[in-house]
Amino acid sequence: MAGQDIEGGLRFAVLGPVRAWRDDQELDLGTPLQRSILGMLLMREGRAVTPSEMIDAVWGEEAPPRALGALRTYVSRLRTVLEPDRPARSRPELLTSVGRGYALRLPDGSLDLTRFERCVAESEASRRSGRLTDAARALRTAVALFEGEPLAGAVGPYAEHQRDRLTERRINVIETLMDVDLELGGHASVVSELIALTAEHPLRERLRAQLMLAYYRCGRQGEALNVFTETREALIDELGIEPGPELTQLHHRILAADPTLAVAEHPEEPEEEEEPAPELPRPAQLPAAVNDFTGRREIVGRLRTLLSAQASGEGVPVAAICGIGGVGKTALAVHVAHATDDLFPGGQLYADLRGNTGEVTAPESALGAFLRALGIPADVIPEGLAERSALYRSILADRRILVLLDNARDAEHVSPLLPGSPGCAAIITSRVKLADLPSARLIDLDVMEPDEALSLFAAVAGPERVAAEHGAAMDVVAACGFLPLAVRIVAARLAARPSWTVASLVPRLADEQRRLDELRVGNLAVEATFALGYGQLEAAQARAFRLLSLPSGPDISLGAAAAVLSMSTLETEDLLESLVDASLLEAPAPGRYRFHDLIRLFARRLLDKTERQQARTMALRRLLGFYLASAQSAHRLAYEGSMIADNLVVVASGREFGTVQEAVAWLIAEGDSLFAAINQAADSSRTSEQLLPAGDLLVAMEPLLEAGTHTREFAQGTRAVLATAQRIDDQGSELRARYVLGRVLFAGNRLAEAEAQFRIVHELSVAREEKVVTGEVMNALAVVVGRQRRHTEALSWFESATGFYRANGVPAGEALVLSYSARDHLGLGRSEDAIAAAEKGLAIFTEIGSGAGTARARYHLGIVLSRVGRLTEAVHHHAECLAFFRASKQRVWEQRVCSRLAETFIAAERHTDAVRHAEEALIVSREIGHPYGEALSLTVLGEALKGLGNTERSTDCLRQAFGIFTRLGAPEAGDLKVLLDSAQVVES
Repeated sequence: MAGQDIEGGLRFAVLGPVRAWRDDQELDLGTPLQRSILGMLLMREGRAVTPSEMIDAVWGEEAPPRALGALRTYVSRLRTVLEPDRPARSRPELLTSVGRGYALRLPDGSLDLTRFERCVAESEASRRSGRLTDAARALRTAVALFEGEPLAGAVGPYAEHQRDRLTERRINVIETLMDVDLELGGHASVVSELIALTAEHPLRERLRAQLMLAYYRCGRQGEALNVFTETREALIDELGIEPGPELTQLHHRILAADPTLAVAEHPEEPEEEEEPAPELPRPAQLPAAVNDFTGRREIVGRLRTLLSAQASGEGVPVAAICGIGGVGKTALAVHVAHATDDLFPGGQLYADLRGNTGEVTAPESALGAFLRALGIPADVIPEGLAERSALYRSILADRRILVLLDNARDAEHVSPLLPGSPGCAAIITSRVKLADLPSARLIDLDVMEPDEALSLFAAVAGPERVAAEHGAAMDVVAACGFLPLAVRIVAARLAARPSWTVASLVPRLADEQRRLDELRVGNLAVEATFALGYGQLEAAQARAFRLLSLPSGPDISLGAAAAVLSMSTLETEDLLESLVDASLLEAPAPGRYRFHDLIRLFARRLLDKTERQQARTMALRRLLGFYLASAQSAHRLAYEGSMIADNLVVVASGREFGTVQEAVAWLIAEGDSLFAAINQAADSSRTSEQLLPAGDLLVAMEPLLEAGTHTREFAQGTRAVLATAQRIDDQGSELRARYVLGRVLFAGNRLAEAEAQFRIVHELSVAREEKVVTGEVMNALAVVVGRQRRHTEALSWFESATGFYRANGVPAGEALVLSYSARDHLGLGRSEDAIAAAEKGLAIFTEIGSGAGTARARYHLGIVLSRVGRLTEAVHHHAECLAFFRASKQRVWEQRVCSRLAETFIAAERHTDAVRHAEEALIVSREIGHPYGEALSLTVLGEALKGLGNTERSTDCLRQAFGIFTRLGAPEAGDLKVLLDSAQVVES
């Protein structure tokens, strides 16, 4: 079987159905979509694939709304299949996460496609050296690897495209095989094969020509001519064209009985020259191999495969390895060069071009050294660069030599040093991405995986010491940012100090102010390595490099970076991309940038030395201003008609959004960076003027709170701002922080604490005559006391909020109050008042065109209608608002609506539908960490299951809900206890 001709380990096949084996056991790869994802990862041969690329590849333009979640599920399942014995929560070794994407690390030779290409390359090398029998044997081995239609079982645009490409590749190789067989005189044996092939591919002129030649050499001239006639008719009928010149010329030569069509003689071994030219010396200039080289298995395999292509005769393979200083570019290149010595019998050339220093090695000098190493006397080496390069390439022609060019400055620096003839190959290392180097395969070298870094640390420091303190060792390599140079330095320091423990290094490296000082030993220093790259920057690049280290978020968007630098986005993008090219900045996704942790510390150290405090303060103020303006735009869309957005103190410009969905998606994507900016402002603010933008930003981010993705960060951020506000006596920021904190506490069903915060906010708002959240906090107080079943008090607060909104001409606020108050009317048994309030709220929102408000109003109206038995109308309203909340990623609301739909379906005795919606609500509540929503979902799920007769599972759900409600102190716990007691399922 084609997929199983390698002994042991994992094997994969794409030249037929997408399949995988472990040893001799075929693996269950799951659904067609799951096989399609694996197929794409296999075709990329270890290169990273982003989630968006996968979604486009598998689903195309018909991707479902939850495609990303489905993709992650499929990847998780594939990881389980490929590594069934991997311990829980340990990092996968095969299907790994790379940035925000995924890559499949393939063992060397484990993929049938890789073996296919190697066989083809081997046949081409054999054919060039005159060994036709070996060439034919290799081609037949390659063709035999196909087991039907490539990527069979895989679906999607990517699979279709690759299927067509592989099918065409297969037939091209078959055509080459037929040529070789004809050259060997096998015309009689290939006739039947060519007849079948031309029947399968009637319009391929090359196959037709081969059949004509085979017939002619068998003495069947008439049949050969008939093939031409049939081909011509088919081409005219199908395509409206005449045969091409090659087929037409062969037709004329057969008619003329051209004697050159006979089989030529091909000796298997080339005849030796009577007077062979003197052999040139074999250079062996590589630096010594790194004895403790660790990891990088996947990249080493890719590089070997790339360099092996030199035997194909189709150009010179060039690998350009780039990355930050200290990431191990030279070590990797030297290791691979030594490992591929067998591929280059002509030797290896090496030059350190010193492109990252002020003493760059000129190409002329490097060429002079190469020519001398190749045996050219110094007195005959020409002076000019062009002449030296031409002589160099002439000498390398017909030789198989590997050239390693270390520390290149740019593409222009290395171009004259590259071989020009097939058979040779080159490896280049550079801190700069050599994207403008023609035909080069770019390899952006990242830091090590944690397990690789730990192995390197153990190799240098001693495996016994590391094994004895494994946890501390992992903390150490993490503090090194998994950068090989940093890991090697700190391990060498430990090895030189037998009295030190691994744990003693942890506090030394924990101090960010001193971490770079700790990462030096002898002549090695991480800071010095970074300084070489920084020293090559122009003034504008250097300023951007320093200032962008100031924000403490995990990454930064292009717009935010432009605000920090006080530049246009176009100018900023040019600068940032130049820093990415210099490997001083990373671009994990289009329009987003980040530092490696150690490079950020280096940049901040430079910032402290060169930038005045005022410049740093203004840069952070510009960043916070950009975030606040953007969040204001998002809030205005998400809460159309709300007073909050208009009462925020915004002095900068920011992002504008066209839809609620776009606005909420931006808040989710920027969430970590927004909270980092808030916490940074809370730490550094000394006046209310400095702190207020952080308080306003918290309030403006309210739509993100309802997305349910950053609840913990909201709690931390509000408490940080609140603490600073109290310390500097800033009541404006205090009331904003307390309002958001109250929202956070309410979301966690901590009702008494939420009520206390809202009451303080109301008092501060009245005392300061601030309108920013006055109406919202009265509405919030009404809701929180209503949740505690103090319905009369709730309606009183709603009445106060209505008066405030009317006095300020805010119909959306009045509509919100009406919608929320409906449930308290129900609580007092006033169904007609509840329906009237909910319907009036919906009418106002509809009239002013507020999509978000309309969705919320429909939610409350649906609850009221369900309670009074108008079930069909209730389902209609809830289905409408569910679509809106899902589209705008407001997952808290999504969970609420699914629970309410389940309640309505229970009332309608549609228990199967109720179970479906209750389970959806349960999944959402658990994904966003919403315990109150989880308890509600479990309650309604238990009731729905009871309706289906599934008593055991129903009881389990109700018990779980009771436990959560009890822990939260929610009044629903009492209701459930009565229900459980009556069913005799609560143990006394």
